[in-house]
Amino acid sequence: MSEQSNPPAEGDEPTTLHSYDGIQEYDNPTPRWWDLIFVATIVFAPVYVIYFHAPNQGRTLAGQYEADLAENMRLQFGEIGDLTPDEPTILKYMGEEQWLKVGESTFKANCVSCHGRDAEGVSGPNLTDDYYINVKQIADIAKVVSGGAKNGAMPAWANRLHPNEIVLVSAYVASLRGENLPSKYAGDKGKEIAPWPSVPSQGEQTDGSPAAQ
Repeated sequence: MSEQSNPPAEGDEPTTLHSYDGIQEYDNPTPRWWDLIFVATIVFAPVYVIYFHAPNQGRTLAGQYEADLAENMRLQFGEIGDLTPDEPTILKYMGEEQWLKVGESTFKANCVSCHGRDAEGVSGPNLTDDYYINVKQIADIAKVVSGGAKNGAMPAWANRLHPNEIVLVSAYVASLRGENLPSKYAGDKGKEIAPWPSVPSQGEQTDGSPAAQ
């Protein structure tokens, strides 16, 4: 690299007075408008981060998706009305594949960090075996989901989930029993409890009599 000692002749493009391997470097700065856009992006960046990524604002794509999903779920729930979190209802929806998928979606959106993607247990208990800590009968699952347990170790979801979601996720959890997946959970497994009552077949009530048409 050598210094260009002679200034450019009048009418020539201005240079930086440097030459690189015989090639002169023109003095051609970026346009003013480009510099202003660059500065504007720097100023805009913290505003964007605060607006879209501040906690509990729901303005991220994930937050908007969750809001749209909740709205869609409310429309779906219009088909089944308000569900009661009792044994007959949970047993009924254990046999309804369409609604069981809603329960699975609710579980995987909210429960996998503690119970694992397949409910095998991570920092929370394994939900696929016959051992339970706070459950003695199937309706207790909904009570635990709704009100929490173990002094908040299991959070209460009553204020965060639709009542129907609580019933459907309870039906989904109940349906996993018997898979007996290997677990990473090292805490108290609880006690083995009696099997669930039989799941009614389509067109049959939970007491075994045919459903009214």
